[in-house]
Amino acid sequence: MFDLLDSTPISSPDALIQIAQRGHVRVLTLNRPTALNSFTQDMHAELRAALDAAAGDSDVRAVLITGAGRGFCAGQDLNDPGMAAGADGKPDIAAVIEKNYRPLAMRIQAMPVPVVCAVNGVAAGAGANFAFCCDIVLAARSASFIQAFSRIGLIPDCGGTWLLPRLAGRARALALTLTGDKLSAADAERFGLIWQVVDDADLQAQAFALAMRLAAQPSKALVATRQALDASQSLSLADALSLEARVQGELGRAHDFAEGVAAFQQKRPAVFKDR
Repeated sequence: MFDLLDSTPISSPDALIQIAQRGHVRVLTLNRPTALNSFTQDMHAELRAALDAAAGDSDVRAVLITGAGRGFCAGQDLNDPGMAAGADGKPDIAAVIEKNYRPLAMRIQAMPVPVVCAVNGVAAGAGANFAFCCDIVLAARSASFIQAFSRIGLIPDCGGTWLLPRLAGRARALALTLTGDKLSAADAERFGLIWQVVDDADLQAQAFALAMRLAAQPSKALVATRQALDASQSLSLADALSLEARVQGELGRAHDFAEGVAAFQQKRPAVFKDR
């Protein structure tokens, strides 16, 4: 049975983002369980710092993100001082997004290693879209996803307007965002929003096993795959083929390709090093 306590802690016990290392996997746990891990400005700062540290550490070859307690992330904490009013005395939500959510989504998209997300409970608003930003998402069977923005007169953020129609299609994206209805983990899997639903008791173990599997694979090629798939959404077939040729040309000159071919020919496990 996998237990996060088996990992080597890096952060202090009261940190808003618990940081631990196990093998080549950096584990980041959102740690405001009494508030369903809803985001505050301080929590954003700790999370971005943790992601930056993981990106800069050559010993990290995969990142696993999850939540403490019974929820994954309930989105923005509307009572956070970071929601302070603008010059007109009204909430400056644009400033909050530009300062916190835009950098968070872009940081995840630019991570030099695969990012696995284990959704252990409710993921609402920006919390849901933050999860969808990750490369592979597993969810506990009891977890749920809610695009809660319409309930308070807003639109999806943290990349939701870009992610949802690409993952689930326009019809489902519109229905989910306009109604704000709760989506079960099973339906999220069926809609293509997440990769897999697992039993609650098995979530952490399966998510960690997946992160370990990815950590043993050629990180540079995995990240290039993410980037090529995202870029291809706005390319013609001809341009996508040209992109493939360029990236394959770069990867074909790297250590991991030579190592992968040699390992295949010698019938041994490959030892990948590029990042």
